[in-house]
Amino acid sequence: MSTPTTAHKVAGARRNPSTYGAETSAPRWLLHTAGVAWRLIVVVAALALVFIAVSKVVLLFVAVFLALVFTAVLRPFVAWQSKLLPRGLATAIALLAGILVVTGLLTFVVYSIANQWNALSVQFADGLQRIIAWLESGSLPFKVTNQQVAQWIIDAEAWVQQNAGQLAGQVAAGASSAVEVFTCLALAIFCTVFFLARGSQMWTWFLNQLPARGRENMDQAAGIGWYTFSGYTRGTVLIAATDGLLAFIALEFIRVPLAAPLAVLVFIGAFIPLIGAPLAMVIAMVVALATLGPIQAAVVGVCIALIGQFEGHILQPMIMGKQVSLHPVVVALTVTAGTLTAGILGAVISVPLVAVAWAIFSRMRTMDPPLDEGTDAPDAVGSGEETAPADADVQA
Repeated sequence: MSTPTTAHKVAGARRNPSTYGAETSAPRWLLHTAGVAWRLIVVVAALALVFIAVSKVVLLFVAVFLALVFTAVLRPFVAWQSKLLPRGLATAIALLAGILVVTGLLTFVVYSIANQWNALSVQFADGLQRIIAWLESGSLPFKVTNQQVAQWIIDAEAWVQQNAGQLAGQVAAGASSAVEVFTCLALAIFCTVFFLARGSQMWTWFLNQLPARGRENMDQAAGIGWYTFSGYTRGTVLIAATDGLLAFIALEFIRVPLAAPLAVLVFIGAFIPLIGAPLAMVIAMVVALATLGPIQAAVVGVCIALIGQFEGHILQPMIMGKQVSLHPVVVALTVTAGTLTAGILGAVISVPLVAVAWAIFSRMRTMDPPLDEGTDAPDAVGSGEETAPADADVQA
């Protein structure tokens, strides 16, 4: 009598699902959906645990994230210097150059504010009077009177007096936050020194702690992730610097006060994709409206549109290239979700995290045969085939 083969066992199991413990009364589509559902529940629970753990050590997470950003920006400079200098000396020179650039930028901003403060206060007072006169003129569907403006001022003063204690507490909390910011920056710089000087050795040590069978996949996934993250970071810095420079030139040409601080605000805002730089320029519109009038404010608005078009159609494709293959719709949804989840911090870090995750997933998954080019199908959100080269750099 012959022994049943595996094929016969599988065929018998298909005829009699109860052999393997399957629920025979449920239709196959429901069994499949239930299997997918409980797996999704496990994934969501794991992600929730990650978010909870990160929320307990936000300062540490931000410090490591900043260290990776600093490393991505400075590493090409360090690698270039390492051809002629020891790695440690090249790291020190790169960090010193970065600190000097940031310090010089802040000094320029502070000097611009101090140099224009007196004239700016007079311009703001005159501008506010013009705005009030414009509102009182009846050009709008509603009319504002002097009595209403005076009442608004009285209400504002009363609110400040009633909430003086709460405001003082917020100032004290701000002082505590300033200490946390300096601590975070110090930790980020400390980590950056080691990432730049001994990043490859640290990564090799980490791989050696893993089982041998998983080292290659981990090394490949990390290489793809670092390639995407470093490309996104360097590209964002270049785009932000270009946006800030264009904003400074435009504001100086229009004679808007505080052009340098406003340009720095545009530079910082550019790290929030899609909405950061335009929001910063809206603040410049308010300054132009209060100091120069509605015509200059409208010109600043036109400059906002032109800079946005230049960034979206020229800078993004030219600088980012194929390192970050995310559709603008995905970027918008990611920024919104990050903002709702973690505020400004979430808006800043959400896009690079999603870009890294998508790049790794796209490269490591098993691809099905592609559709023909003539097939009517929705455009893909991102192309995983061209996310990163096979020999992507994995050094931290």
